[in-house]
Parts: sequence; structure tokens; C-alpha cells
Amino acid sequence: MNRERQGTGPTPRGALVEFVRLIIVVIVATAGYAVAKQITSGSRVVLGIILGSAVGYVAGGVLGRGTATAMHTVEREFRRTPAAEIVAGALGLLLGLIMALLVTFPLFKLPDQAVWPAVAFIYLTLPYLGYRVARTKHGDIFSMLGLKPRAAGVGRSEVNVIDTSALLDGRMHQLVQTGFLGGVLLIPRGVLGELQRISDSSDPRRRALGRRGMDLLATLQRDPTVEVILVEDEAMGDVDAGLVRMARDRGGAVVTADANLAKVAEVLNVPVRSINALAAAMRTPFTPGEQVGLRLTREGREHGQAIGYLDDGTMVVVEEGRELIGTEVEVRVTNVLQTATGRMLFATLSEAVSP
Repeated sequence: MNRERQGTGPTPRGALVEFVRLIIVVIVATAGYAVAKQITSGSRVVLGIILGSAVGYVAGGVLGRGTATAMHTVEREFRRTPAAEIVAGALGLLLGLIMALLVTFPLFKLPDQAVWPAVAFIYLTLPYLGYRVARTKHGDIFSMLGLKPRAAGVGRSEVNVIDTSALLDGRMHQLVQTGFLGGVLLIPRGVLGELQRISDSSDPRRRALGRRGMDLLATLQRDPTVEVILVEDEAMGDVDAGLVRMARDRGGAVVTADANLAKVAEVLNVPVRSINALAAAMRTPFTPGEQVGLRLTREGREHGQAIGYLDDGTMVVVEEGRELIGTEVEVRVTNVLQTATGRMLFATLSEAVSP
């Protein structure tokens, strides 16, 4: 991909450097012409222009690269900063300028030697103070105005930070299609890196999971109902910690299939959309005494037990069903056990408890 980009022409960074260089060359060449004309005339004027152009070419390159680096830094900072903070900071800066204007009116009665340093100090201090305070307290400010902070241009409920486990799970696209998940899906670079490492794993099972996650990501990018954005996450070492912090800073929710990450996010008061919790909540409820049909597929841990699975994946442990493995049976639920990883039913054969 990098080779393709290199063949399409100059990059925006290179174009900016050359543009700044051209401006500096023109300015310094003009200055060389003016200086040479005042000192001498004739061919030495042309020499002044040439020397000015050479100096401008070198200085323009240095200044152009510095300008491009500064622009890239500002762009990266804006990309990481939520839109609510930017808007609040701009309003705080404007309010600081207005306050500085009002405060400096009485200062003009002071002597000239004292007024200008005082005015400069106030115009530098108050706008900066307003910008910093507004950015720090942007949530409280918007709440006082009856508005909700917005991140990445959409509301809090529409911003979702996606975990690697959610992509490996494979059910996210169904959630998007049914409307349970939407808005902006933020994919940190760390998550994409983990997905690529799993896709290149030597273990065939992990490799298949990773490739399924990559295919799911490509499908989500083509889906018109959601916007997938790759985000430059901060270098924090721990990907999970970066996910939780990104969701908290951008006012969004963490989408995951990892129970441990969901617990960490809940402890830090960050909204969580757990795919496993949603799947568990949508399962058909069962109560002791209820009858259900299923196919017994394998032996259980205890003597005489058999295990079958419902359509939603719920495991059912059937007492005294070992001899009927491989057949369809009617069972009666005796107990429902809810665990952190899902639900488990215990049952007996209906014939065994029939009066």
C-alpha cells in the first residue's frame, strides 16, 4: 500500500514543505535584490538575487519541514481530542478575550511605559486561562446549559469503542443489522494490531478466528448504517486500559465479549455493551418443572449423566440420560444455574418423573 501511495505523486506533507520553501525563496530573493541595488548596480544585483534565492531555498526547507511537523502534531492532537472539548475551549478562549478587553480599558490611564506590558500580560493570560478551564470543565459547562457533551460529532450513545474480542466473536454485524448497535465504531490501532497478530498465528484455530475478525471489520466498513473510524490510541502498553480510557474520554461505550474487560469498565463507571450479556438476556427463560426437547450429544462428568444443547447454545445436563445419547428426548428442568460465562440447566428425563 505504501508503494502505491508513493507512485501517486507528492504527499500533502511534501507539498506543504515546497509551498513554504517557495514563499521564503521569493521573500529572501526580493530582499537580496533590494540590498544589492542599494549597494551596487549591474551584474551584482543579479548576484544578490541568486544568493538570496539560495539562502531562501535552504532556510525555506528547514522552515517548511518545521511547519509540516507542527501541523501534523496539531492534527494528531485534534484527532485525539473530543469535539466537545474543542468547542468548549474555543468558547472559553473567546470569553477570555472579551474579559481581557473589558479589563484593559482602565489600564490605558497608566503611563505608556506601564500600560503596554500590562495589556500584553492580560491578553496572554486571560484567553489561555479561559481555554484551559473550559476544556477541563466542558462536561459541567454543557450540563449547565442543558446540553450533552458530544464526541466525534455524535451523541454519547452513538460512540462505541470496539474490543478485539467483539470482532473475534463474529456477531457484531448482526447487532448492527438489527439496530442494537449503531453510530460511530472506533477501532483503536492496538486492536487492529492484535487482530493482525492473531490472523498470522501458527495455530490454525486462532488464525481462523483472526481472519473471521478481519472479514467482519471489512463488512462493517462497507455497512452504510455505521461509521468505522481507525483511531490512533495513545501508547499505554495495555490495550484494555487504552480502550477503557478512550471510551471514557470520548463519552462512549466499550463493546466487548470479554467478561473481565466488562467488569473493569463497570468499576470505572464506563458504559459497557457486552455481547455475551446481551445474548444471555435474549435467551428463552426456563423455570424448574418446565419441559423441553433436545438431542443428547455426549456424556456428562458424573456417572449416568448426558449433555445436550438448546438452540441458543445453553448446555443442559440430563441425569440418567447416558443410555440415550444420540437421540431426541423430552426432559424436565430441575434447576437453572446462572454463571459468569452463561447459563446451565439441570434436568431429568420426563419419563423418569412422570406419575
